[in-house]
Amino acid sequence: MENQHRSDSVADPYKSNIRVVRWIGERRDAHPSLGPAIFTAASLYFLIQVIVAWIFSPSYSLVSNTISDLGETSCGGYGAPPMCSPRWWLMDYVGFLVLGLVMVVGSTLLYHEFTDRVPRERRAAMLGFGLMALGGFGAILVGFFPENENRTVHIVGAALAIGLGNVAIFVLGAVLILPESMRRSMLTFSSMSLTALVCFASHKFFGIGGGMMERVAAYPVTIWLITFGLYIWRFSPQQSGKFT
Repeated sequence: MENQHRSDSVADPYKSNIRVVRWIGERRDAHPSLGPAIFTAASLYFLIQVIVAWIFSPSYSLVSNTISDLGETSCGGYGAPPMCSPRWWLMDYVGFLVLGLVMVVGSTLLYHEFTDRVPRERRAAMLGFGLMALGGFGAILVGFFPENENRTVHIVGAALAIGLGNVAIFVLGAVLILPESMRRSMLTFSSMSLTALVCFASHKFFGIGGGMMERVAAYPVTIWLITFGLYIWRFSPQQSGKFT
């Protein structure tokens, strides 16, 4: 049976001295389901990939094609063999943008779920959700700078999105009081994903292909956004103070 813990609440609710942070907290208090709903909207990222890959040429491969290939804009002038993604605009200007905004906006709201925790947890929440938000800006860069147009900025954006996203999950899993099974999965999968990111960057694919190695690194962040959003939506830890 899982250990079900609860962090000790601080005596007085924490109020930031930064006006914009207080304003976001007030929006979260007025609409407590908004942050979780935004996180779960990350599921659109997977749906958009399917829609874009449907008419990709040659036939899209989860093993050999990267996620970024779906946003390649030249249609025949990039890659070996040349690839064409007719719906590149949907991937770049909707898919990556949606993911980035989910990470940025959702994190700023969900941070306030943990402002009534003890200082150690509150600081971890600020760091973790702050890193996730920075990773969101990286995802937006990926969309605005496709791999065939500005590869350097594209790579930097992808590294921020995947790297900081996984570090954020690790920090939150290491410090926040959450259901034990959730904490373990956060620590395990973020560590695995960071290892896969290093392998992908080093072009060490170990027989599973570059596309699959990238997905091992990137997809756990998106899956975590969805599952964590659903968890907060169902079991608001700030309000209930208990986990199920």
